[in-house]
Amino acid sequence: MDPSPLLALPGLDRDMALLEDLLTESVVLGDPYLDTVTTHLLRAGGKRLRPLLAVASATGGERRATREDLLGGAALELMHLASLYHDDVMDEAVIRRNVESVNARYGNLIAIVAGDYLMARSAGIAADLGAATASLMASTLAWLTRGQTSEVRTAFSLERSPADYFEAIEGKTAALMASSCRMGAMTAERADAERDALTEFGRCFGMVYQLRDDVLDLTAVDNQLGKPAGQDLAEGIYNLPTLFALEDAARGDELRALLGRALGDDERERARKLVVATDGIARTIDTARDFLDQADRALAAVGSATLRDAFGAFIASLLEDLPAY
Repeated sequence: MDPSPLLALPGLDRDMALLEDLLTESVVLGDPYLDTVTTHLLRAGGKRLRPLLAVASATGGERRATREDLLGGAALELMHLASLYHDDVMDEAVIRRNVESVNARYGNLIAIVAGDYLMARSAGIAADLGAATASLMASTLAWLTRGQTSEVRTAFSLERSPADYFEAIEGKTAALMASSCRMGAMTAERADAERDALTEFGRCFGMVYQLRDDVLDLTAVDNQLGKPAGQDLAEGIYNLPTLFALEDAARGDELRALLGRALGDDERERARKLVVATDGIARTIDTARDFLDQADRALAAVGSATLRDAFGAFIASLLEDLPAY
């Protein structure tokens, strides 16, 4: 999903083009080797979803982004990139954004150190913007760590609960998006009520985004996500559709007998088909719709009708291409 065309705000494309240059400027140190490593994923592209939310929350399509707005978005993107460097080491990933992962090309130690450097640059940018933004980024990092820990703690666990799942995705995904919207509201000096409303919208956006991704992990075809369908099952990450499927009277026991360990290709596909054959997908989409309703209620407190309408359409678009179940 390319998010930029889906968020129809005047001038946003122009602002995001400026952000690309700022991202590179923010991490290039002058050391040829380190610069190559730290810009590896930057040059591979990406959705830039977090800075998109930050810049949109700041400008609302009603003015050009200031350097402070762009720096706020850059700080969030660099924290996100740092987490990808670290995640790929933990997951032993070899591909990221259709290019060789940093750990596969340069080794785990370099990937970890480069991720630490990106995190440091993110913190430095936030500190330059002021104590409040530095505090926001520190809180966001704590949420990221909590979410990652929760996911690792419950890997391959048949006792993982929906509460465990929500704890993980709120930390790993929703926290960054909530902070992105809050960052934009802060650099724009919006009123406290709008800051809180945009933060809540960002949290709900992140929850819907991850629920969508978890549905597609089980239903996507033709390598739509850049990985085989059902890959999370194979890696022991039992997401909400799987947790719902384990409750199924007809297929839950058969699925349970397969899970709890790493799966080969044939077992992964068998488990995937079992999940899809239950109401797990439909229940997950219903859960996403609940968060969509929460997001709409939050947006009611945003003063700009242009921003309200754009964000409302943006989050709704996440569910439009999901299969019917």
